Parts: sequence; C-alpha cells; structure tokens
Amino acid sequence: MSDTSVTWWGHSTMWLADSGVSLLTDPLLTDRLIHLRRMAGPTPRLPGPPDAVLVSHLHADHFHLPSLRAVPGEPLLILPRGATGFVARGLGREWAQRCVELEPGEETTVGAVTVRAVPAAHDGGRGPWSKLRSVAMGFIVEGAARTWYGGDTGLFDGMASLGPLDLALVPVGGWGPTLGAHGHLDPADGAEALRRVKAAWAVPVHYGTFWPAGMGRFRAHMFHDPGTEFARRAAAAAPETHVRVLAQGETLSFEPAT
Repeated sequence: MSDTSVTWWGHSTMWLADSGVSLLTDPLLTDRLIHLRRMAGPTPRLPGPPDAVLVSHLHADHFHLPSLRAVPGEPLLILPRGATGFVARGLGREWAQRCVELEPGEETTVGAVTVRAVPAAHDGGRGPWSKLRSVAMGFIVEGAARTWYGGDTGLFDGMASLGPLDLALVPVGGWGPTLGAHGHLDPADGAEALRRVKAAWAVPVHYGTFWPAGMGRFRAHMFHDPGTEFARRAAAAAPETHVRVLAQGETLSFEPAT
C-alpha cells in the first residue's frame, strides 16, 4: 500500500501525506467566508495535527485566520515572506514563532520532505481594503514523491521547469466572470499547465465547493463543471497523465514513479 496520498477537502484545502509527513494546504475549515457559502462536501475533519501548514498567498480564502486557529497541534506555518507580522496580530506570538517565511526559489525541510516555494502568476495582496502585500507562490513537495501545489495561478513562463512530477494539484476554477484576467487557471489553461509540468497524476482543485450566497443558479457551470472539463481537456493535452477527479473528502493514494 502506498504511503503517498492526497485528500481533497474542497477549494484549495488538501491533506498531503508523504514519507511519514503530513502537510495541510491553505486550510479553509469553515462553511462560510464573507459572501461565500460551502455548497458541496462536508466540513473538513482533519485526521490529526499536521506537521506543517502551507499558505500560498494572503487572500482570505487561502489565508483564513479562524481556520488556522482551528488546526490542531503546533504545526509549522510555511508562508510568503513578510506575512509573519500578520500572523502575530491575528493569531498571537505562539503561531508567529512557528512561521517559516519563503519566497520563490527558497526551501525548507519538514521531517523527511523538502518544501520549496515556486512562482505563481497571481496578485499577492490581502485585498483591496488592505495595504498588506506579499508574493503569491506555489509549492513543490519532495519526499518519496514530487508534488506541485499551484496555489492560485495563471499560466507563466518557466512553468515547464517545475516538472517532471509525480502529482500535480491543479487549480481549475473560481467564481468570478473574469476568472482568467485575475491570475487563475480555468479548465483549458489547467490542461495546458499540466502539459507543461508533465505529471504522472493530477487532481483538479479550487472549484465546486464555495459559491456566493443566493447565486446558486448564476453561472452554475463554473461551479459544477471545471473538474470534469479539466479531465476531458487533459486527456488530449497530457494523455500520459492519470487525472483523478476527487469528491470532497476523498483520497487518492498513488505510487511515485521509480
């Protein structure tokens, strides 16, 4: 049985297990975020304390302070450079003391795995109401497997240098009508990203979980369709990749390439 796996809890929240190390990405453990509501899948129930939490950028649906506060244990918090002060103000000194700041090209170790920050084509600010800014980034996790988590990103030059990979966790959706103009991948661009990074396995994420309250019938295809549409397009763009469309709470166990 493989000891490398990923569990998708919806949006960009994933539990990645590799080499005895557990990593949690961009935890959003609530059913409500401002105007957004969880419209599919259960509220995440973590199997235990993670060894580290990976935060890709400062947007509230990825850097959600109440969700971080709810994470059990005393994990490391690996986040963009310059964000520790925000953690100290929002979560307290104990959390701030566990912060490891990175920017693209830098790395740290968590047990038997290496976590390296990689570029992402996305705005790194907290939001239009905030002066807090930092870089947005993705992560390469290297242990028994080589896994890319894209965070929020559009296509960018040099994306091919991230591969080859055992697993690509590809963001393929969102809720805005101008999705691509704001540094996100849609299913078509996600398939192109997968072609570039050359992954053995791929899981589509960042879709089909949260949606604006009262807007369930508005652009419903952008909520329901991105995962399967990504899989369809990936079959043509990257036929060597096994694409697995997970339900919220479902786990993919995979064997790294030898």
